[in-house]
Amino acid sequence: MLISPLSRTKRNSNSKNPMQHLLSIEELNAEKLNALIDLAVDLKATRGNHPELPLSGQTWAMIFTKSSTRTRVSFEVGVRELGGSIMFLSSNDIQLGRGEPIKDTARVLGRMVHGCIIRTFDQQDVIDFSNYGNIPTINALTDAEHPCQILADLLTVKEKLGTWEGKKCVFIGDGDNNMSRSWIWAAKYLGFELVIASPETCLPPSDFMEKVNTPNVSLTTDPVEAIKGADVINTDVWLSMGQEGQKEKEALFGPYQVNEDILKNTAEGHIVLHCLPAYREKEITEQILELHADTIFQQAENRLHAQKAVLATIAR
Repeated sequence: MLISPLSRTKRNSNSKNPMQHLLSIEELNAEKLNALIDLAVDLKATRGNHPELPLSGQTWAMIFTKSSTRTRVSFEVGVRELGGSIMFLSSNDIQLGRGEPIKDTARVLGRMVHGCIIRTFDQQDVIDFSNYGNIPTINALTDAEHPCQILADLLTVKEKLGTWEGKKCVFIGDGDNNMSRSWIWAAKYLGFELVIASPETCLPPSDFMEKVNTPNVSLTTDPVEAIKGADVINTDVWLSMGQEGQKEKEALFGPYQVNEDILKNTAEGHIVLHCLPAYREKEITEQILELHADTIFQQAENRLHAQKAVLATIAR
């Protein structure tokens, strides 16, 4: 029996630990992750025919200081499909771009809109907005985490492989970026094996790994060994937004390209993920991207459904 998004939201608001924001995967747990993925499955299946619209009568704002294709489009479509209205605010077009503190912007918008979706550099900006705005706040990407993308990735793994339980997942590339950190937190809570394969200077720092403190996540500088028997191979651009031009760092990643040779020893039926945009012949070859294009673009589509699950869960 399908449980409507609104019904789930009402139950969530009455729980002992309601989900009021999505700031990071770190702040979630296994129960919340599973609930979000299950709801995303429901919302995907009922797209265009949702029994209730939990954002009806609501207006949400989007504040972006980083460029975006998938994030912006999926959130704008998602808010509208759940009955709400959406306004896009580039930081260059509002007073935030002229130096207004994020806490002041939050206190203004918190009196006018029902929720805010923020894509920016500093994780603290998202935290501060949630504290001062007193409205649901969603992290649409920061340098620290990319929680919405990981939810879409998990949904894709569930659809393609049935489960992540008992699977070996590998993240290959920059082991200390927002994608790898969010994957590490997801692995901690959901219990699947995760290997981060990265140049030594790009591995997650020891203090971060001590904070995570989980035995099912391992680090290596050997991408060939990491990928042996892998069910899920995930990669990302070698240089995150804001790092363009760091040629010395980029030069470290040559052995970490996802290509035909490195995939020879993966598990049968493995899938390749990429959060996009992809720089062909850098982190992934044209051949491998096109071979796995159905999965990769299904993963991109799943941003819409995963984010609708987040919106329906925290809407109030």
